Amino acid sequence: MGRRKGAEPREIVLDPKYSSELVTKFINSVMKEGKKSLAQRIFYDALAIVEEKTKKNGLSVFEEAIENVKPIMKVRSRRVGGATYQVPSKVRLSMQIGLAVRWIIHAARSKEGRPMSHRLAGELILASKKEGAAYKKREDTHRMAEANKAFAHFRW
Repeated sequence: MGRRKGAEPREIVLDPKYSSELVTKFINSVMKEGKKSLAQRIFYDALAIVEEKTKKNGLSVFEEAIENVKPIMKVRSRRVGGATYQVPSKVRLSMQIGLAVRWIIHAARSKEGRPMSHRLAGELILASKKEGAAYKKREDTHRMAEANKAFAHFRW
């Protein structure tokens, strides 16, 4: 373990349309090979599709989807005396947001046949209703943490 203090969090330039840090982080995660304008277009198109389908504010549906997918607990592998245990541990807030964003994008990318903005919109709508692949990933993670609660005393 290093003795110095941890890395300073970087200052994030807010997105031009919504001025939201969460939106900026999401767009940066959607981005591939440095093509930020394409990632922004995909995200904004997805929110427009969400508004069209749900008749609700796209940003509020997006925030609700992130809130529903954020994991509270996760499991970590811990080696104790020759055996490896899945030890449940709490997830800090920045990690919760990062995992939720990653899971939603991964679920959207794993679908095939439609443009990315349509797939992303569909996944956001499902996540806001507590359905879909990203929400299932969260539930599986919580279920695994619950099943391994007996090993919680190995946490340090």
